Amino acid sequence: MATVPEFFGSLVFNDVTMRTKLPKDTYKKLKKTIEEGKHLDLSIANEVAHAMKEWAIENGATHFTHWFQPLTGITAEKHDSFITPRDDGTVIMSFSGKELVQGEPDASSFPSGGLRATFEARGYTAWDPSSYAFIKDGTLCIPTAFCSYGGEALDKKTPLLRSMEAINRQAKRILKLFGNDSIKTVKTTVGPEQEYFLVDRELYNKRRDLIFTGRTLFGAKPPKGQELEDHYFGSIKPRVAAYMADLDNELWKLGVLSKTKHNEVAPAQHELAPIFTTTNIAVDHNQLTMEIMKKVAARHGLVCLLHEKPFAGVNGSGKHNNWSLSTDEGVNLLEPGETPHENAQFLLFLTAVIKAVHEHQDLMRISVASAGNDHRLGANEAPPAVVSMFLGDELTGIIDSIMHDTAYDQAERVPMKIGVHILPRFPKDNTDRNRTSPFAFTGNKFEFRMLGSSASVASPNIILNTIVAETLEQFADTLEQVPAEEFNTALHDLIKENLIAHQNIIFNGNGYDDEWIKEATEKRGLLNLVSTPDCLPYFVSEENIKLFTAQKVLTKPEILSRYDIMLDNYCKVINIEALTMIDMTKKDILPALTAYSKTLADTIAEKKAVLPDLACGYEEKTLRKLSCLAAEIFEKTEALERSLITVKDCGDLQAQAFFCKDTIFSCMQELRAVVDEAETVTAKAYWPFPNYAELLFSV
Repeated sequence: MATVPEFFGSLVFNDVTMRTKLPKDTYKKLKKTIEEGKHLDLSIANEVAHAMKEWAIENGATHFTHWFQPLTGITAEKHDSFITPRDDGTVIMSFSGKELVQGEPDASSFPSGGLRATFEARGYTAWDPSSYAFIKDGTLCIPTAFCSYGGEALDKKTPLLRSMEAINRQAKRILKLFGNDSIKTVKTTVGPEQEYFLVDRELYNKRRDLIFTGRTLFGAKPPKGQELEDHYFGSIKPRVAAYMADLDNELWKLGVLSKTKHNEVAPAQHELAPIFTTTNIAVDHNQLTMEIMKKVAARHGLVCLLHEKPFAGVNGSGKHNNWSLSTDEGVNLLEPGETPHENAQFLLFLTAVIKAVHEHQDLMRISVASAGNDHRLGANEAPPAVVSMFLGDELTGIIDSIMHDTAYDQAERVPMKIGVHILPRFPKDNTDRNRTSPFAFTGNKFEFRMLGSSASVASPNIILNTIVAETLEQFADTLEQVPAEEFNTALHDLIKENLIAHQNIIFNGNGYDDEWIKEATEKRGLLNLVSTPDCLPYFVSEENIKLFTAQKVLTKPEILSRYDIMLDNYCKVINIEALTMIDMTKKDILPALTAYSKTLADTIAEKKAVLPDLACGYEEKTLRKLSCLAAEIFEKTEALERSLITVKDCGDLQAQAFFCKDTIFSCMQELRAVVDEAETVTAKAYWPFPNYAELLFSV
């Protein structure tokens, strides 16, 4: 049996494979393109394509596809075989440089937000050499960007690559000021932790809400939830352990750096965390991870749920985006070092991030906005919708000393005493993770914790890269004008001025405290954008359009299109959920209540027929309650139906989104409350769906 090092990346056309399969000169040119972001030399495309095809066929592939990430939030692919006909009726296997570099999938049914007319169906995919090709299900998958007939970005990869170029440009300007002239590239790195639920497939197939929406629209609380906190980091059950082992193997073959796995807080909830890698590759790997998680689950008779809130009353699932900056020489620019108060370069980059996040709280919130994530943010397992930054005691103390021009008292780090002599003493981590903070400094990176579990990590990283690039550009513009002999003074003043101006975004306390929300909004002027419709209008503000266009990350039409697409998606999700509730109520729940009521009525009649004076308190009270609840369910279902008709008269997408949030979702909540109460008084044999206890504790 092969060891992990032997089969890791075996299905990836990675650097080792390229070095083996490509001519030396071709390999060097392609490597230069990947490492330095230079334009691809098209003269080598045919040689790369031939080598890639030969390697793919050796590994059982018969087809190729341009694997891209449209604005649906998931990946897309159109498969073509390698076969080419010959005159004698046979075929050969071929793959040209043109087929490698560019594809033309039909773009007519992908969301475009008005970027192209419906009849202009053609779209283009362009090879991204910085992300390795891989084999999946017998198909050579080539990571690509996706654009319209007119050249507008119709995907998440294109603006992500643009944002990486933007921060690379500005970070190199800053590094040059500190004498780092040898740096060729600065890249952002990401390690996205992925939370998920596993449920039994047979039970899942009996829940139309899970099938259609990814979450349970109805469900009474079980007798036991996560109160005992016994699932968190607990022993992994055999069925789940087998799934996790299988998942690791599949991901390792694809070069995904799956590192950590454990039980999360809620029953049936788990987490997978990878090792850091370049942002573009990390985004591709996370999309691939979510797809493979679902496929592997099916092999084990399970279903992997990636919705942010599949079950009410227990923790939802997020995706922690660990973000940092590194040079091509391996230096992490967010590494404080042993004496961070003396590390001017680190402090300047830290200040840039603080300023960027404070000035663009709206974009940070928008980057994680979705109907699913709205259920999660602000609950006890996730950060609030207010964006703030956690820095820890040491960095906060350093910042205070800079702002007040006082000496920093670098006391020895306090050893942590854990009361057992045989265990080693180790210093407290002054950058300990504040689990309630949306954006926390965690040693040498920032952990953005507001992301929803089902979302692509492209959007938050596009935002982070862009807003930090803007701030670095402003800092570089200022410092490049300063004479060399005045540089240190100007640097100190710049850092001090910006820390004072943006200190309101820094909060090291409990983000769940109601007093914090009040302080944040009333005293600090921070935004509390609790829902997707509340935050999306900020996306198309004049200030944000100027930001994206100036950094050459998104054009104005691309921004407006994404705004429309996100609003439209929100409305569609709410509409599908509402229709599913109506369908389940009419076809399953009300008939079930009627059937159980009839049984109760028949029982009462039979008892009375034998003993007219016999008390039937349980049956009569239950029958009366069920009758009242059924009537109320029917009324609230009709109210929900009326709201779905009314939304069409609301006007534009923004008005429709607010109506969905304020009216339709309110009707859904009211209907759910009554149905969940009815579940608690209905005999299990009559309830038409698996309940929470079965779903959460059956695996």
